[in-house]
Amino acid sequence: MNLEIIVPVLMCCALLWWFGRGMSWTTRAVVTAMTLAVIVGVLLLERWLRAGT
Repeated sequence: MNLEIIVPVLMCCALLWWFGRGMSWTTRAVVTAMTLAVIVGVLLLERWLRAGT
């Protein structure tokens, strides 16, 4: 893995921890799952666009 993937994921985890302090565990889990889905979607889109060129 390169830093283009690791750094945004770590920053996202830090933000989720900071904003999630007042959230319940269920809400935190849903937000985390949605965030990871967006990250995976962006990575797949990026790879698909690179493969097309």
